Amino acid sequence: MALTPAFLDELRARTLLSGLIAKTVKLTKAGREFKGCCPFHQEKTPSFYVNDDKGFYHCFGCSAHGDAIRWMTDQRGLPFIDAVKELAQAAGMELPEQDRASAAKAERARGLHDVMQAAADWFVSQLDGIEGAEARALLARRGVRMETATGFGLGYAPDARGKLRAALKEFGDAMLVEAGLLIAVEGKEPYDRFRGRLMIPIRDPRGRVIAFGGRIIGSGEPKYLNSPDTPLFDKGRTLYNLDRAAPASRRAGRVIVVEGYMDVIALAQAGFEEVVAPLGTALTEAQLERLWRLGDVPLLCFDGDGAGQKAAVRAAHRALPMLSPGRSLAFVTLPAGQDPDDVIRGSGAGAMAALLADTQPLVDSLWASELAAQPLTTPEERAGLKQRLAQHAATIADAGVAQEYRTEFRQRFDAHFAPPPRVWTPARPRGGMKNGRWQPAPPTGGDHPEAQAIGRHGIDLSLARPVLAGLIRYPARIAPHVETLGALRFDDAALGRLVIAIVDAAIANRALDTDALRTILAEAGFEDLVGELLRADATPYSFTRKDGDPGRACADLDEAIAILVTRPEVDEALIAATAAAMRFDDGAWERQAALVKEQQALELRLANLCQANEDARTTGLEDN
Repeated sequence: MALTPAFLDELRARTLLSGLIAKTVKLTKAGREFKGCCPFHQEKTPSFYVNDDKGFYHCFGCSAHGDAIRWMTDQRGLPFIDAVKELAQAAGMELPEQDRASAAKAERARGLHDVMQAAADWFVSQLDGIEGAEARALLARRGVRMETATGFGLGYAPDARGKLRAALKEFGDAMLVEAGLLIAVEGKEPYDRFRGRLMIPIRDPRGRVIAFGGRIIGSGEPKYLNSPDTPLFDKGRTLYNLDRAAPASRRAGRVIVVEGYMDVIALAQAGFEEVVAPLGTALTEAQLERLWRLGDVPLLCFDGDGAGQKAAVRAAHRALPMLSPGRSLAFVTLPAGQDPDDVIRGSGAGAMAALLADTQPLVDSLWASELAAQPLTTPEERAGLKQRLAQHAATIADAGVAQEYRTEFRQRFDAHFAPPPRVWTPARPRGGMKNGRWQPAPPTGGDHPEAQAIGRHGIDLSLARPVLAGLIRYPARIAPHVETLGALRFDDAALGRLVIAIVDAAIANRALDTDALRTILAEAGFEDLVGELLRADATPYSFTRKDGDPGRACADLDEAIAILVTRPEVDEALIAATAAAMRFDDGAWERQAALVKEQQALELRLANLCQANEDARTTGLEDN
């Protein structure tokens, strides 16, 4: 059985080392690594560390060190080939066939790294020569300094069909073709794949050249040309600049994903070294897994044009099934029509840093893209949006994360399509001051009999009683609502008189506190009624609780008063609209439907007050 270096490297890359070791060793998170007690010697204080980014474990106590295969042989006691078989089966990889052809191929593969490095060195020499002048001019126009070009190993492929073939003839045509450097055509001589292009070496995580990307110097198509898949290079599993970005990401605490080579180079030159790019294709599941080994929430910084935004949405959809608690994506929004290179050259590194600091979570990106996907003016279109959001949540494999997405999407949908809150303006108070006391005017009703009934019985006592209790607990909120309270009509005469007494006391003394107000009301004969109201701690509102947060309670009390006054007005208008609809008046059905939504919105606002109080109460219990 011929196990090539490329196969073993891929096997290690596909194996999450911490997951493998955690099957037998208890590991805990320690920054970007995991730690635990070493299984190779007895210890009480953990000195055994596992690093998924580098793919190895190390014990600082006994110096045990190795990768996934070494773990299987040293800790599990398996023979090498059995260890490889077990890991390959878990990673979904097929072992190479045991035949002479495979053995010969493995022998050639051992030399492919030498071929690729030789090609990279030759391309660099051409960039520095006479023929590389146009490529150097291109780099100068793009603002790429020569020291940056040297650091990335940039080179130049002359516009000729056989110069590379001649320069590397000692390796033989067959190996150059297998490395993707030559194109073989039946019946003709092989010729150089890359011609007249700026050459960008692509390296594996260990820094070895495994492929190239070539950018056209002048006009022509394709603008970028990548190496084909080879025994060393799998485009869907490789990220450009991963070898340099991995250590930089550990220092920066993040990893940035852009669309192209030049964006990576421009960002790195500007000081953002923790940046990688896919190789001309949408992000794959394998690439996402490698990104998550570098950071829990990679930043996707795609171009600010339509194609870039579509690529971001595709990445979001592809990531959904793979989400887990704490593991997600974030998105950087660039100015329209610009890529990261444009931003840096036009506005500088500071502008780029500001954009990277203002990211959009994955859930926001999905919501925004679906909201803009099609018109949402009809019930059918809105139902389609709800269905698409539900389908997105259903693709998430982790049950907890999926439930959170369902809840979030539902709340956003309800909030977005809820009718706008009615701006309530207090009616002119019917009544006035007489002998130093507020005297409300007699109740009046509309022409419609049902409307007159609302005028007489519209106030909801189940809400009015807690509101009055809240005003007694927070007398400072009486003054802003004096006119509103004076306009209320209570079917309960005792409550009506109590409101007048509360308003009188507040007008007489703006610095009133609860104790002083209770004394005044007791002297006016309301002691029993006030006591009954203040036992409203059983009611589900924050402003009736003795131990409520004053800020939240006052805000909730203002909201409750607005609902208390607005709801009868909406009910009255709905009765009138329903009567008009029964007469088939023009527009009555639309008015009735709008008022029903407004009525439902008021009920939702009231329910939210109850929920806010329950959340606060539960939090208080947990704190205690």
